[in-house]
Amino acid sequence: MAVILGIDPGSVKTGFGIIEAGAGRPRYVTSGVIRLPPGPLPERLRVLVAGITELVELHAPSELAIEQVFMARSAGSALKLGQARGAAIVPCVTAGMQVSEYSARQIKQAVVGTGAADKVQVQHMVKTLLKLPGTPQEDAADALAAALCHVHTQAGLIALAGASAVRRRRVR
Repeated sequence: MAVILGIDPGSVKTGFGIIEAGAGRPRYVTSGVIRLPPGPLPERLRVLVAGITELVELHAPSELAIEQVFMARSAGSALKLGQARGAAIVPCVTAGMQVSEYSARQIKQAVVGTGAADKVQVQHMVKTLLKLPGTPQEDAADALAAALCHVHTQAGLIALAGASAVRRRRVR
């Protein structure tokens, strides 16, 4: 059974979600938000690295699904987001995890069925797909959605590989 860590990176708060995936429906493990302190970016990044490191040590995920950088309100915001993504990725690759990156549109498409979904729709579908008793916080829901997107994408790739292997055998 694969343990997947989903991350919705941010320079003020970073959402995380952990699910187990194997045969059948993915199972919820935990989720939440790492709130970064006000102040200089290097200190916020230190807190982020410590938080992700603690999650990795506690839950031992084998795979990371993380949202790609998109052009935010300004180039400065995009640079800070990129630095937060890097800080979140480093503890994961240090632990030997496989890293997969998905655009916000891919994540929404995989979970909601449309790449133009809003935050409320993502929260609702994450709650439904994981059979959660309550609605997760926005950033946690986005992180869980990234993990679910990874599960769906991997399942699709495996099915595609299996289908092409069957086709090749028949041709020979």
